[in-house]
Amino acid sequence: MQNIRPQVSEYAPYYERYIAQVPGDDVLSVLRGQAGEVERLFGRVGAGSETFRYGPDKWTFREVAGHLTDAERVFGLRAFCFSRGERAPLPSFDENAYVEEGRYGGVSLHDLVTEFVAVRAANVAFLSRLEDDRWTRVGTASSHAISVRAIAFIMAGHVRHHLAILDERYLPAMRS
Repeated sequence: MQNIRPQVSEYAPYYERYIAQVPGDDVLSVLRGQAGEVERLFGRVGAGSETFRYGPDKWTFREVAGHLTDAERVFGLRAFCFSRGERAPLPSFDENAYVEEGRYGGVSLHDLVTEFVAVRAANVAFLSRLEDDRWTRVGTASSHAISVRAIAFIMAGHVRHHLAILDERYLPAMRS
């Protein structure tokens, strides 16, 4: 069932913006490939630019990398819990508060990217072992019903979303 796109009934409308960014139906292939994409894009950032932000109140490269890992952990936990039949609702998370509490300014971009790659690898290993009926299991997160399959697509689309912003807004502005 991982090779079938989630139905709109499997997630809150907010997440359509992420799911729509995932090409095709093979979400595991997309998830596997993104670790290299993240490494390549952040690898283009020189050490002196890791704390660059393209505008006021925008995150730095380090903070974006930290946010990707935060979200990867949260989405991975949700998928894990719901695949195991968890009935208790899981809370939302305030991405800005998590980034602030993450104190990513004191961590090298290399270390943050390495951490993301490790968390993604753990999530892919877990998702790769799921039996078909686990992909369609549904739980509640952020007060909305969501399937394990939708979460996997959201994980992939969320990373694509942020990599596009980095490529379109951060890297060109950094060169200016």
